[in-house]
Amino acid sequence: MEEARIHLGRDSPLPPSPDAAVLDCPANPHPGETFLVRFTCPEFTSLCPVTGQPDFAHLVIDYVPDARIVESKSLKLYLASFRNHAGFHEAVTVGIGLRLVREMRPTWLRIGGYWYPRGGIPIDVFWQTGAPPAGLWLPDQGVPTYRGRG
Repeated sequence: MEEARIHLGRDSPLPPSPDAAVLDCPANPHPGETFLVRFTCPEFTSLCPVTGQPDFAHLVIDYVPDARIVESKSLKLYLASFRNHAGFHEAVTVGIGLRLVREMRPTWLRIGGYWYPRGGIPIDVFWQTGAPPAGLWLPDQGVPTYRGRG
């Protein structure tokens, strides 16, 4: 039976909010295999809940699928919907991880939010569902600690 797809192959407007975004989660093409999927979003944007000014981050999402994967176009639209969403770095980063876990139910997931300085202090937020599966090749997320111009 063909699975319903909301976004793939269709015009999809930017969702008005993260809550309104729909994540497409089709069947894993390799069930029973342990493999890592990585999404990198180097130009993530949300809004500061205090000042309303834009906040910028480099997000790295790693997960090991179980029965479902997340379709990349729907994930891109979900992440872009944060452009007009106000939230603290911790709430945004962990909230994205929790939503992906709720929708996909992966074997394992981690998210790294490497936020650019706010008030002169960079804030990095990391969250994962637990220990990674045994035998998983888990590369470093590859994002250096913020150093400014020095």
